[in-house]
Amino acid sequence: MNPTRVLLLPGWQNSGPDHWQSRWERLHGDQRVDQHDWDWPRRGDWMARLDEVLLQDDAPALLVAHSLGCQLVASWAEHSQHTARVAGALLVAPPDTEREDMPPQLHNWRPIRRGRLPFPSIAVISSDDPFGAAERSTAMAADWGSSVVIAGPRGHLNAASGLGDWPEGRELLRSLAKP
Repeated sequence: MNPTRVLLLPGWQNSGPDHWQSRWERLHGDQRVDQHDWDWPRRGDWMARLDEVLLQDDAPALLVAHSLGCQLVASWAEHSQHTARVAGALLVAPPDTEREDMPPQLHNWRPIRRGRLPFPSIAVISSDDPFGAAERSTAMAADWGSSVVIAGPRGHLNAASGLGDWPEGRELLRSLAKP
């Protein structure tokens, strides 16, 4: 995938050592976009940080977002002047931050941004994600212009889902990297 760089966008509270994003960071040298505050994420702060990381290098980037990272991509794409630096995005387990039972730390991620993304994207959705009904996640993906892959009943597609190194996800990322 070189010279394209892969930027990992974890969700709320970051991705732990057994999460597939952390495994990809170790196995493939992907770059995690660290946020200042993982526990009380502010949408504007996270968007500014993504811009900052994208501007550090002229190489095009593939964004690999999990959970709240998907909402980051959608929000950032509506406001950034640097979307041309992104070659594509893999959006895994987009949460429904408009649900009534969302924790207060995530309330500033409302409303969900639904503008069409200006780059190719694939959304991977679990049929039993506890943080977003498949129907809502599929509707978000349609609004974003993303292709949809239904992963079956895999929970939140995180470490608890038993994905390991998640080679299927890596193959989806490779498909985005093809010209």
